[in-house]
Amino acid sequence: MQRPDDLDPTETQEWLDALDSVVKNSGATRAQYLLDKLSYYASLKGCRSEQHKNTPYCNTISVQEQPSVEGDPEAEERGRALIRWNAMAMVVRAQKVDGSLGGHIGTFASSATLYDVGFNHFWRGPNHPTGGDLLYIQGHASPGIYARSYLEGEITEEQLVNFRREVDGKGLSSYPHPWLMPHYWQFPTVSMGLGALQAIYQARFMKYMENRGFVEKSDRKVWCFCGDGEMDEPESLGGLSLAGRERLDNLVIVINCNLQRLDGPVRGNSRIIQELETVFRGANWNVIKVIWGDSWDPLFAADRDGLLLKRMEEAVDGDYQNYKAKGGAYTREHFFGKYPELKKLVEHLSDDDIWRLSRGGHDPQKIFAAYRSASLHKGQPTVILAKTVKGYGLGAAGEAQNIAHNVKKVSTEDLKIFRDRFHLPISDEEIETVPFYNPGENNPAIKYMKERRKQLGGSLPYRHASVDEKFEIPNLESFAAQLQGTKDREISTTMAFVRILSQLVKDKSIGKRIVPIVPDEARTFGMEGLFRQIGIYSSVGQMYQPVDADQVMYYKEATDGQILEEGINEPGAFCSWIAAATAYSTYQKTMIPFYIYYSMFGFQRIGDLAWAAGDSRAKGFLLGGTSGRTTLNGEGLQHQDGHSHILAGTIPNCVTYDPTYSYELAVIIQHGLKRMYEDNENLYFYITLMNENYVHPDMPQGVEEGIIKGMYLLQKAKKIQKCHVQLMGSGTILLEVLKAVELLEKYQVSADVWSVTSINELRKDALTVARENLLNPEKTKKLSYVETLLKDVQGPVIAATDYMKSYVDGIHPFIKQRFYALGTDGFGRSDTRSRLRKHFEVDSHMIAYTALVGLFEEGKIDQKILLKAREALEIAPDKLDPRFL
Repeated sequence: MQRPDDLDPTETQEWLDALDSVVKNSGATRAQYLLDKLSYYASLKGCRSEQHKNTPYCNTISVQEQPSVEGDPEAEERGRALIRWNAMAMVVRAQKVDGSLGGHIGTFASSATLYDVGFNHFWRGPNHPTGGDLLYIQGHASPGIYARSYLEGEITEEQLVNFRREVDGKGLSSYPHPWLMPHYWQFPTVSMGLGALQAIYQARFMKYMENRGFVEKSDRKVWCFCGDGEMDEPESLGGLSLAGRERLDNLVIVINCNLQRLDGPVRGNSRIIQELETVFRGANWNVIKVIWGDSWDPLFAADRDGLLLKRMEEAVDGDYQNYKAKGGAYTREHFFGKYPELKKLVEHLSDDDIWRLSRGGHDPQKIFAAYRSASLHKGQPTVILAKTVKGYGLGAAGEAQNIAHNVKKVSTEDLKIFRDRFHLPISDEEIETVPFYNPGENNPAIKYMKERRKQLGGSLPYRHASVDEKFEIPNLESFAAQLQGTKDREISTTMAFVRILSQLVKDKSIGKRIVPIVPDEARTFGMEGLFRQIGIYSSVGQMYQPVDADQVMYYKEATDGQILEEGINEPGAFCSWIAAATAYSTYQKTMIPFYIYYSMFGFQRIGDLAWAAGDSRAKGFLLGGTSGRTTLNGEGLQHQDGHSHILAGTIPNCVTYDPTYSYELAVIIQHGLKRMYEDNENLYFYITLMNENYVHPDMPQGVEEGIIKGMYLLQKAKKIQKCHVQLMGSGTILLEVLKAVELLEKYQVSADVWSVTSINELRKDALTVARENLLNPEKTKKLSYVETLLKDVQGPVIAATDYMKSYVDGIHPFIKQRFYALGTDGFGRSDTRSRLRKHFEVDSHMIAYTALVGLFEEGKIDQKILLKAREALEIAPDKLDPRFL
């Protein structure tokens, strides 16, 4: 149609005719090339256009370009109907058992065809020569995935009956959870936004594994399914530029654009598909839109003036929701009725015909074409924007309604409508019980479904729970340099770690498997020496001469580089760590990742991903650098960590340590290597490191077990006085504890000093023993490790760390002696370390004073001595509580 601002329609038509000629004679690819060249040339001439951000609101792949669908479309349609019914039955039956169990029908109802085409034609299974594709399945669609596995014989009817009832081990997890179903789900995805981010970094890690020679180069793909509402999560779009920059053509993201989130429209006043297209195109992604089904094709062909497309681009998503929710007559009047020509265009269609005009995400032929195009595309990641209807098939129970996401109960009448719509042979009498329906392995649809999976390499989802690899873990003697003291030299535990890491990457058995990961902090942590030694991974190598090329430790990038330098991007770096930490499952190759970062920006910033790592059964090391509230003293409030151990301790399979000395760190890392990669335990380690320099002693004899279990006697009092105390410390605050011993000697008080490497490990052990005692009252009570160590000691116990008091309080219930916890509660701030420790009341003076208070409470010293000590130790009784400053 002619635009009102067209000053020369004839000239405009000549340009359009010329484009038509190119397309007709040379094809769309040639036409696109000329348009790109013309657009670039126009920009050089000062011409600016906003039109390139979006393509028209129609399918990217034209009817003429559509390939023929392979296989048996009729068998696939019958199979989809069976899957749809069983998926719905799972949720409805669970509600009949207990209405609090929950469940979701609407998401899978809208995306059933998107999954079915992939399973039938594109997704390679574990027996495929490539090793199989990696699937990040949208969490709320899990009932549909289970339903397919049930028909394939991979899941039993008993498991379907027990959907969301897992305590006795017979049920199915609510969402994709590898921890709960280790042989089935590949990745946890239901925490909104994390699926897309993890998939992007997984695809990049796949390239890393190929370029480093761990796996063969192939066309193996990472497929990720997301919802359009989910894309509002920052994490969902956070890695797009990396994928575009790295040209990850092994990645396909499919966004189910059903236009609705939990409460209503995703973009009621605009079009989410067009918005997402702009974002992805801007990040250099290949964008394929699947908006309209084949029933629209004749209407497009009959619309000579482009009025139909114009009307489609006028309507917003809120309108499109109405068109499906309110039926054909409404759509005829409010969509087609705006222009007489459009109303005439559909006058031959009944209201039911208009309502049945399908969206692209429900058309297997359109989806097949999109998946085929995405699979063959080179040089870019692909996103498929598929338009669907939330609650498709549910009718009045929730189809296209705002309530669609939360539909769990379906009336008998609506069940009958659903049955009839998908032609299921279930009688009116049977339907009351909402039976699962499996026609048996000889049914043509079931045979077809299973044969397709066999040809593609086996059933999916499938997860390798272990890997059959043999390699030697270095023994503790291999770390002899770290077990010896530093003599007069002062170093930090961060530097001790770098020395250990440098040694590990040289190890003949596991050196190549080490994956060092840093978020633009390698120089902060003293790791720049590794740049030249093992290189920084880059998919294109190093196309420039680094500015420091003339130096020994120059910045070296390489296609086979070992270090993943992720820039200022903790979530992305953590996703790389998860990819490496689960490589034993996804690639059947064990990798050993060490990710070091500012501890304050670790569990606090990426806590959801840390839980996903636990769910994923990840194995590896997280190093919280510059840890502690008073250790990183000059950076202030947002950089000072007083709680990462508390947060890390909430994750059941995360093992945490806060070592003080180099030998403690070496013992912990060697122990972690053995547990994770020799004993094959599904856990990961969080170890805090400090940037404070001090002298490190030789490792005392026989302390290895205590280091691992969380506590050992570092320094026994030379002579036990009448007044005797027990002092505990970890990290750099252990040094303050040792200073406190000297202060207490002035008051004729002796002290034993305990190095506490892990409060969390002590607490885990104590809770385990306490539970065993609780459940077995007839047996002799056992003592936990911390109780055993302190069973016969004298005096009050004072425990001090650079973390909040609640961290240390975790072991308080298991200590029979009078107990005092000192910690760094409150906001951080900048100052010298000594002043900060005085402010937070964890310095040697406060430790010594607290010990005297304990002795006073026990009647060992009188009040006069205590008050004189308070003055001498400069303890201000009227000082404000640091928690509130």
